[in-house]
Amino acid sequence: MTAQDPICPTRTYVFAGGGTGGHLYPALAVAERLQQREPEAKILFLCSDRAIDSRILSKTSYPFIPLLAKGLSLRPDLLVKFLVSQWKSTKQVQYILRSQTGRTVVTSVGGFASAPAVLAARRFGLPVAMLNVDIVPGRANKLLARFASQIFVQFQATKEHFGKYANRVQVTGCPLRSAFGHPDRNRAVADLDLDRNKKTLLITGASSGSASINQAMISLLPKLAGLADSWQIVHLTGTRNYQEVQRAYRDAAITHKIIDYYDDMPNLYAAADLLIGRSGAVSIAEYAAAGIPAICLPYPYHKDRHQYWNADQLVHAGAAVIVEDHIHEPSRTAMELYAQLSTNMADETKREKMARAARSFARLGAAEQIATQLAQC
Repeated sequence: MTAQDPICPTRTYVFAGGGTGGHLYPALAVAERLQQREPEAKILFLCSDRAIDSRILSKTSYPFIPLLAKGLSLRPDLLVKFLVSQWKSTKQVQYILRSQTGRTVVTSVGGFASAPAVLAARRFGLPVAMLNVDIVPGRANKLLARFASQIFVQFQATKEHFGKYANRVQVTGCPLRSAFGHPDRNRAVADLDLDRNKKTLLITGASSGSASINQAMISLLPKLAGLADSWQIVHLTGTRNYQEVQRAYRDAAITHKIIDYYDDMPNLYAAADLLIGRSGAVSIAEYAAAGIPAICLPYPYHKDRHQYWNADQLVHAGAAVIVEDHIHEPSRTAMELYAQLSTNMADETKREKMARAARSFARLGAAEQIATQLAQC
């Protein structure tokens, strides 16, 4: 991929991978910029067969094809299923790409569904790029890095994780939808009928919700009653736990809006004064772009603790604090969360300082930068 190569107006851009919103949303942001640059270009997503992928992609104008690929397991019976599913998916992608040879760029966005597309692309000699926004690359991206001529990452610290392929890494930031560049606070306030005279605490467990964050907040509701005159809560529960959380808030003194899922996050972030949430790579980038002070509870089940290290980047910038999610001691999680809540909800000067630090950390040009590079492949 060189800056001298001509842009082909009829080329096809394939984004391969998925399984989480964190894999798909950055790719959608790049696809948006590519479509603006090249209206005649074709955009195709090769994703996993998880429900989250179809839920996200079905709301876009881009065609998508779920692959049969399954995640890696070292259990002998599941390992066989993994290998068979990967082989079948690679054949599936070869059939899809065969007619596009020489006119297609394949970008791996992470997850077990990315490998078949990358391997098929290499067989046809198609250019391969990689998008990796977590500070610690996932297993698939580490294995596939050898096939990528360019690797786009969010954090400088990520380069060292790619070892001998570090010279292919470009630190661009995390691609975000263009709406993050011009949010409209008033739209979210009107849509959710929020009180304009109260500050807003936003609670989110990312696209699938978080049971442990939900439970921690439910246990703290009585303690937040004293802030009911000046604060309100918007709580995104995830679809699985919506009914349970809604019932728990029924007698809460503090004004609240309980929602299972919300599409218009740029505007909702803009309407919030403080946030509690996970620290996936996309979430971190969104908090920064929105300039919102964050209390991060990193997802506790990842062996490499990459959500902790993602959040740590915001902490060092002065834009966030971390509360550990003690999965075996939920009362301890709630206690530590309340300590941060009571401090930050009471201190407007501190919140304003954190908001400024968040905005200085943001890199809003990442999607455009990556689209420019892909268009030159």
